[in-house]
Amino acid sequence: MPVKIRLQRRGRKKRPFYHIVIADSRSPRDGRFIEKIGVYNPMTNPATIDIDRQKALDWLGNGAQPTHTVGAILRYKGVMYMKHLQRGVAKGAFTQEEADKKFAAWLEQKEASVSKAIEKEAASKDALKKERFGEIPQIFKEEVVEEAPAVEETAEEATAEATEETTEEAATEEPAAEEGDAPAADAE
Repeated sequence: MPVKIRLQRRGRKKRPFYHIVIADSRSPRDGRFIEKIGVYNPMTNPATIDIDRQKALDWLGNGAQPTHTVGAILRYKGVMYMKHLQRGVAKGAFTQEEADKKFAAWLEQKEASVSKAIEKEAASKDALKKERFGEIPQIFKEEVVEEAPAVEETAEEATAEATEETTEEAATEEPAAEEGDAPAADAE
């Protein structure tokens, strides 16, 4: 039975979302599968990939063949590099601890480059907003968030003022009620 690691489409029309699955190559694309090992969302920038590296590595070791796109995802997430390091350990080129150190260094470098790409994307979005709207609108600035507690304080002050006004109104109504009683006595 030829086993593939492939994508299974989910999501609505023009909004794809994929599950990364282990499946028999003869089953339909969105049909039966053996195991789900991750998810892939190409609609975010950069694409969101969540995959169980150890399960993917185990399936690759058992002979599962990734499709072209899943192969690219596995390279991006480091699964293929882990497989390469594990072959080196099996041949005796280096120890498991050295392989773990190399993978940790690679992973740190990869995360740094991804975070740099995310910052670059955010900077380009800000530049585009400045180009289209001139200055960045006030609603996008962080200063608005700092002003929000002042609004809460104003609400508390307004509540206190309303309580004081109610107390003052009650104090002014009591003498008026006494005056109303006096004319009624005169009328009789």
